[in-house]
Amino acid sequence: MEGVLESYYQSNVNLCCELFNTDVFVCVFCLHSKKCKLACEFGSEAVKSIKSFKMIEVTDTQKIGIGLAAFGSFFLFLGVVLLFDKGLLAIGNILFISGLAFVIGLERTFRFFFQRHKIQATTFFFGGIIVVLIGWPKIGMLLEAYGFFLLFRGFFPVAINFLRRVPVIGTILSLPGINGFLQRFEDSHQMV
Repeated sequence: MEGVLESYYQSNVNLCCELFNTDVFVCVFCLHSKKCKLACEFGSEAVKSIKSFKMIEVTDTQKIGIGLAAFGSFFLFLGVVLLFDKGLLAIGNILFISGLAFVIGLERTFRFFFQRHKIQATTFFFGGIIVVLIGWPKIGMLLEAYGFFLLFRGFFPVAINFLRRVPVIGTILSLPGINGFLQRFEDSHQMV
């Protein structure tokens, strides 16, 4: 039986190597070179779906932006945990906005924030940042959170659908009370 599995596995590896025009097959499921049982089970079906998949190239500027946004999120979290420390919240806001500009570019950032139908949301968001910088962190974070909600409410249904597919979180989101709330939320906030 083991010899049959080994020959089946080797034929799938050879098929994958031919399709990718390479000598070494790396399984995308566990990244093991020629030793993956999943590659044997999925065989050429996995290769067909992988062949059409193209990696998104991340530039150095975008890598810097991801780091800035991550540090900004960390400082915002730390500022909230430490009872709305205005210094940490201000640093977090500045780092997060600059990280966003680095990741998607200045032009796209301005186009995102200053669309006609998002003026109110942008005003609340940046107004909250200014209020935090002035020195009223609790009021500023409330304004900022409301602006964030208005800015990204079109993305929430997509995020909820993604979270429903995550094993543990999906089970929690399927509970009767939570599912009913999320269903109403999705219906009232469709993507524009």
